[in-house]
Amino acid sequence: MPFMPRTVLTSRMPPTQAESVIKNIIREIGQECAGHGEIVSETLAAFMVKAVVLDPSNGFNMDRTLMKSDVQKLVKVCVCRLLDSKNPSLDTIKMQVYFDMNYTSREEFLEEHHRVLESRLGPVMREITDNRACAREELESLYRKIVSYVLLCSGLGSPTDIKIVREATAALQSVFPQAELGTFLTLSKKDKERQLHELTMIVTGIRLFNRDCGKGGEGIDDLPAILHEAIPATTQHIDSQIQIAQDQAYRYTAILEKAAKNPLMSVELQPYMLKEALYNVRQYEVFLQIILSDVITCAQEVEMMTKQLGAQLEQLKMTIKSKTAVPTSQVFPIFIALSRLWTSFQDETVLISVLSNLTTHLEPFLGSHDLLFPEKVMQNLLDGLTVKTDVCRVKEHLEDRVHLVDFRKQEWLFPETTANFDKLLIQYRGFCGYTFATTDGLLLPGNPAIGILKYKEKYYTFHTKDAAYLFAENPEHYIDLIKEKAKKNAELIQLLELHQQFETLIPYSQMKDVDKHYIKPITKCESSTQTDTHILPPTIVRSYEWNEWELRRKAIKLANLRQKVTHSVQTDLSHMRRENYSQVYPPKDASTQSMREGSTRVPRPQIYLAGLRGGQSKITSGVKVNLTRAVDET
Repeated sequence: MPFMPRTVLTSRMPPTQAESVIKNIIREIGQECAGHGEIVSETLAAFMVKAVVLDPSNGFNMDRTLMKSDVQKLVKVCVCRLLDSKNPSLDTIKMQVYFDMNYTSREEFLEEHHRVLESRLGPVMREITDNRACAREELESLYRKIVSYVLLCSGLGSPTDIKIVREATAALQSVFPQAELGTFLTLSKKDKERQLHELTMIVTGIRLFNRDCGKGGEGIDDLPAILHEAIPATTQHIDSQIQIAQDQAYRYTAILEKAAKNPLMSVELQPYMLKEALYNVRQYEVFLQIILSDVITCAQEVEMMTKQLGAQLEQLKMTIKSKTAVPTSQVFPIFIALSRLWTSFQDETVLISVLSNLTTHLEPFLGSHDLLFPEKVMQNLLDGLTVKTDVCRVKEHLEDRVHLVDFRKQEWLFPETTANFDKLLIQYRGFCGYTFATTDGLLLPGNPAIGILKYKEKYYTFHTKDAAYLFAENPEHYIDLIKEKAKKNAELIQLLELHQQFETLIPYSQMKDVDKHYIKPITKCESSTQTDTHILPPTIVRSYEWNEWELRRKAIKLANLRQKVTHSVQTDLSHMRRENYSQVYPPKDASTQSMREGSTRVPRPQIYLAGLRGGQSKITSGVKVNLTRAVDET
């Protein structure tokens, strides 16, 4: 029982004794209510016991042991509250208990669903695996049991329908002839169970393929088509119920908001229990939002699986075509994939059915509204008022924002500075804590755009900027006020998610959200850094080689070193590679005197002959004249 309190009567009582006393009290409450014609579950009675003890107006002290008269008073108060059929607060508590007892997460539901199916098929499985058939009649009976198991496990038709049994038998014989029963009986129990599971999936895939080809599929419902009709219908119904609940909540909020400003009107409205009615429709809206989220997830899964189913069938058609024989290694994996997809369709069908039934069964918990608030009464109360939606209230203060310079110790988060701003778990389910604490329990939506206050690793939103400033001045004061109000109205513990302050009343539907309280905001800010191009000096390995053949060449070269002798020679390319330095004296300008050049010139001989041409005489005589100058004269 999720709401069973651990200690109710006294903190000093031993746990076993306290548990025994609590069970007796719960049993007595149930008997008293049954005597008045009201059937009360133990879970509801246990929750009511805790709610009555928490309410300070009832005068129960948990630090002292309750006497017999106190226990009788406790039983009387609990029975009186449980029999009050016109109390919206009781309807809300009943709704919370019912939802907690019947709702589970998607993963846990599917896991439990498969576990139940396996437990129901367990006797049939054991009857097959423990069989020791030898005679022909016994083997035929065993084969019929295997066919029945395949049909029951796959959920594709009844094992009592002859047409369905014949089709399943033909599909099974194509992959597991009756002649192989002897080999099957020699296997171990685990191997038999594994083979039965594989045969079920293969036969299911074969029947689904035959149905798609129009050659079989007797007794197989068109689950994709059913889901494509059921999901929109369920979504539409839930949306309409959410809209009805929101319209009622907006009207109640408008009246209570006016009453908060008019104390006289607040006193006049107290007998109407308008505040409790607001909590009732808000809780109903929260539960519908949870169910709608699961339905949307189902729709996404069905859409994805429909595409996968079409792709698998198309691939199977391309593989088989008109072939008379196809390797099992090619078709069996596709048959198994088809079977698993169809099992997922079956799971989604069951889940949609459960969610739809859960939605339907939540509606009766709103029955007291029409009795308490007829339309004529509501019209009189709403006369002259403007009914605002949550969206309109948020838009009114969209431009308001907390100034960080006004707060030195508190930390505020904004969308532009927090990466996971939308994923933070806001306290009080997003309602303004200041307004709730100061206006006798009025629920107004908080506006995250104003700023989210982070206080002791928890996050708070506010309806207005002024509310944010006042709450931030003394958060502990307002948190304590809200806790005290929750003690008077126990339904607020789940509605406002106050399970950490009342750990003995943690409902299952909120157990899975406990880890979300530890989500830390990822703050963002503009920053820049500058680094060197190369922080460390480069380490370039000159000897590195990526070429495999070059590495082989080097390996061969190293392997032959044992047989080689090293010689050093100097070549034209390698000599004088070393840089040498020498010191020389710089040249200086100097001159020496050498022998003077001289020259001599001798007289040029000049000798002439005269009279060779002749003259008047017949005899020619020549005269040699030497005109050469003397050496001294030159």
